[in-house]
Amino acid sequence: MRYCDSIFGHLLKPLSRRCFQSIVDRHKGDAYDKSFDSWNHLVALIFAQLSGIDGLRGLVVAWNAHAHHHYHLGVGQLHRTTLSDANQRRPAEIFAETFAMLSRQADRHLRREGAAILRLLDATPIPLDVLCDCSSFNGRTRGLKLHVVYDPVADHPRDVAITPSTVNDVTVGRELPIEARATYVFDKGYCDYAWWTRIHQAKARFVTRPKTNARYRLVRRRELKTRTGDGFTIIDDADVSLATQGKSKLAIPLRRIRLQRQDRTILTLITNDRRRSAVTIAALYKARWQIELLFRWIKQHLKLRKFLGRSQNAIRLQILAAMIAFLLLRIAARLNRLGLPAIHFMHLVSACLFVRKPIQRLDKPPEAKPSKPKPQHNPGQLEFCYA
Repeated sequence: MRYCDSIFGHLLKPLSRRCFQSIVDRHKGDAYDKSFDSWNHLVALIFAQLSGIDGLRGLVVAWNAHAHHHYHLGVGQLHRTTLSDANQRRPAEIFAETFAMLSRQADRHLRREGAAILRLLDATPIPLDVLCDCSSFNGRTRGLKLHVVYDPVADHPRDVAITPSTVNDVTVGRELPIEARATYVFDKGYCDYAWWTRIHQAKARFVTRPKTNARYRLVRRRELKTRTGDGFTIIDDADVSLATQGKSKLAIPLRRIRLQRQDRTILTLITNDRRRSAVTIAALYKARWQIELLFRWIKQHLKLRKFLGRSQNAIRLQILAAMIAFLLLRIAARLNRLGLPAIHFMHLVSACLFVRKPIQRLDKPPEAKPSKPKPQHNPGQLEFCYA
């Protein structure tokens, strides 16, 4: 009988064991847990995300019940105390670099040739009010922040960072590498004139909203050839410069676009893009809503509300495992050309993790074996009948 890997085995194939082991060796991730190495740890946490398990005991019972699949996954039996100790001690940098490695691989599989390079930046809080006493409080949320750089064209997160909730969003933005010819879209929380200048000098573009106390001087008004977009109307388009009496300087050409949405609210956008039309730039900022939908999907369908440990290291590992699981789902859906909605694909994977069948037939029933054709006997041939 021809061997067929399980659905879980198919999902893990993009993770290169050799590259992963080099990351582990660089951070000495297996120095203290030789009986439960980093690969076992990663696969167990990904299994918890995909199966919907949010407790240590439930994870151990469900994992060990499928012991006949462990050999082909390269893993072994799971113990609750061993997993709990590994969550506290194993460096989170191992999972972070694994996500970065997988993100580069996903970029090759999911990108679309000829499409504009668009990057959406935002952060979402991870509340830890009761779980972790040492979590930071920023006035609204006590816990951590998940910072994401999202590619809406390829539909996958490119970079992630986990910080205390007191860290400003723009602090993480300054550390990101800037891609030439890319357009960065972010909200007013990323207001840093020096960083905007760096984006402009790197031959990239940005679209954002100004702070309420920012003042801009009108240079000249632009002619509007098209005013109506998808759900908004352009009111004004003009070249401006920063007008301030302090030490703040922004010596780059700026453009201010004011638009009115269907609910009558007026938005003001600031950009250094002088080539695109006002309607196109407004549509780029409207696309920023896709990263909010990403946060909503991750929090609803992956395990980011209940955690397998109380330490911050355990929480960081689980968040990174959730992002790795999301990337594996996206890569599998694209490589196998599945037209299923993401939520349907997630539900089918959760129900069929250890079913041995191709991912292409995940939403189809098993093939019935055709009945054997009856032999055609010659009526003139002698037959022996055994009682």
